[in-house]
Amino acid sequence: MNIGFFTDSYFPGIDGVTYTISAWRDRLQDRGHDVYVVYPASSHEPDDNELPVPSLPNPFYKQYRVPIYRRLSTLPDLDVVHCHGPAATGLMGARYAKQRGVKSVYTHHTPVEDYFVQGLKSEALATAAGRLYVAYENRLLRSFDCVTASTDRIRRDVTPRKLPVGIEMDTFRPTEPLFESDDPVIGYSGRLTRKKHVDEILRLAERRPDLRFELVGEGPVRDSLERAAPENVRIRDFLPREDLPAFYAALDVFVTASTCDTLGLSTLEANACGTPVAAADVSPFDETIGRDNGARFAHGDIDDMERAVTDCLDHDRPTREAVEPFSIDRTIDDLEAIYGVT
Repeated sequence: MNIGFFTDSYFPGIDGVTYTISAWRDRLQDRGHDVYVVYPASSHEPDDNELPVPSLPNPFYKQYRVPIYRRLSTLPDLDVVHCHGPAATGLMGARYAKQRGVKSVYTHHTPVEDYFVQGLKSEALATAAGRLYVAYENRLLRSFDCVTASTDRIRRDVTPRKLPVGIEMDTFRPTEPLFESDDPVIGYSGRLTRKKHVDEILRLAERRPDLRFELVGEGPVRDSLERAAPENVRIRDFLPREDLPAFYAALDVFVTASTCDTLGLSTLEANACGTPVAAADVSPFDETIGRDNGARFAHGDIDDMERAVTDCLDHDRPTREAVEPFSIDRTIDDLEAIYGVT
């Protein structure tokens, strides 16, 4: 099949959507499909199947760009349109599917409304804008033949087909650690935004000087986090993907207080590398993190976060076996079924 991925998030930016698209593309092509990626033009050098859309800088988040326009007639003949976002490039994909009468699929990756407060600097404005945005995305999602999501709860007026983005189990596995430490190491990897609540990890670090904290990520709150970080915390730039297994393997516990994840792929990747996860007891972690791969804590409760981290330090868990159901091979099987591969 000729499959078109339409995304507003792509290289050189680093996030879960970009890596998901890359991993799905590689595996679909391994199965004989041609996969084209339509994305906002950037410094990324495209290959023959990557189709950039002229774009402008994003004034609110420099990692992402704002696509302008590309004629649909310049795109190849596609059998399936698969959109990975609700902005301009995703709308381009929706128009293509409607004009050409081909199957349309939308994957809900991110609750975008949770990030409005970062740009608007006002909770009231962010809440109002969020309501308008959710109403817009609800209308958009109803125009697709199939909507997928990593869990079955996405705060939208559609019933999604559950399709976890998938762990590359052959890549994320126990390996030699990136670094050694005499003290237990607690870590995090992901975007540094307000809804990730990394500041709560810093509060735990202040309480536990006997622990070492290694945080990996970039984003709009990084500067403030670095100013507030106690001496036992190190904040690193995003690591190359090939270095992440060694990073996860160096951790004794991965911790997250995020309230805006749709799956929390980094938590499951850490599990695949043998590392337990302490996560806030909110969606999606109330579905993905249990006694076999970690412990949950009440969001905002530092005492309970400390309890969960200590529990992970004190008890061995079969973390890799626990996340086998999230293997990307199973995801691609389901994706082909959604596309109608026979």
